[in-house]
Amino acid sequence: MRQPRPLREQFEDLEKQTHAARLGMWLFLGSEVLLFTGLFALYAAYRELYPRDFAEAIAHNNVAIGTTMTLILIGSSFTVAMAVHAVRASHPRRAALFLAVSVAIGIGFLVLKGVEYAQHFREGIYPAGADRFAALPTFGAQMAFTLYFAMTALHALHVVGGASLLTGVAWGCWKGRYWAYNQTPVELSGLYWHLVDIMWIFIWPLLYLTRK
Repeated sequence: MRQPRPLREQFEDLEKQTHAARLGMWLFLGSEVLLFTGLFALYAAYRELYPRDFAEAIAHNNVAIGTTMTLILIGSSFTVAMAVHAVRASHPRRAALFLAVSVAIGIGFLVLKGVEYAQHFREGIYPAGADRFAALPTFGAQMAFTLYFAMTALHALHVVGGASLLTGVAWGCWKGRYWAYNQTPVELSGLYWHLVDIMWIFIWPLLYLTRK
């Protein structure tokens, strides 16, 4: 059964409520971009200081796993876009299924990241002063590994947050809460998930492909 779209008491009408929600999400996404931009700038600065150490450290990251994670996240963006399209067409249960696939893909991404972390830990690669990787004992290599863990762990936390959002709106779609005239939560959750994917597309070449 379709539920009426709720109007919060601080808004005069649904149009203003929707505009405020979208503006709030875009401002939040902008703050997230600034957060990752700071990490990218730090990476660039240290890479300029220690180019050889960074290249040697990055060569120890598993490019096959990194590329696979990139491809599956791109696939998850497609299924999220299909979910938004489905809910706008008033097919909420179809949207719920697409969102469930996206969440499953996000979980798969986290599993692969865990596999890669386990490989590093077995080799003695840890962040900061905990690093015990005898093959690359230099300060530059330690900074490269530290930034690798900082960037990928922060991104993984965003994947967890995004998957949680998608799970919530998927349940709402399945229960008929979201449909063509009440699809803003699905749309905004999808925007957040697209940001998570885009950030990884920047992280992937920095931490897996720049080996020279």
